[in-house]
Amino acid sequence: MKTVHTDNAPAAIGPYVQAKITGNLVYSSGQIPIDPKTGELVDGGIEAQAKQVCENLKAVLEAAGTSLEKVVKTNCYLKDIGDFAAFNAVYAEYFTEKPARSCVGGLQIPKGALVEVEVIAEL
Repeated sequence: MKTVHTDNAPAAIGPYVQAKITGNLVYSSGQIPIDPKTGELVDGGIEAQAKQVCENLKAVLEAAGTSLEKVVKTNCYLKDIGDFAAFNAVYAEYFTEKPARSCVGGLQIPKGALVEVEVIAEL
């Protein structure tokens, strides 16, 4: 297994890594909307936070040698399922290949974030 790390995405806030590569797959840890430059959650509601999460995932995948287009599965977590439609609008801009997905709401996410997403991607 290989560990993936990039300074273009937030550092882990616990005992885990940004992603692991095994075989031909990359497994990312969940990304929350932390700006890697400031280390702070982005402001602006679900749309801004969803965009930052997607940018963070994009950076992790690029560091692993792959891209959002190669994502085969996502797990999405929303604090408020009422944000589902607004989240989907941003998500659709980034995940154009429409990977398999699970999405649940009503969760407490670290740092008070509104959204967290993890992915599995092919190399």
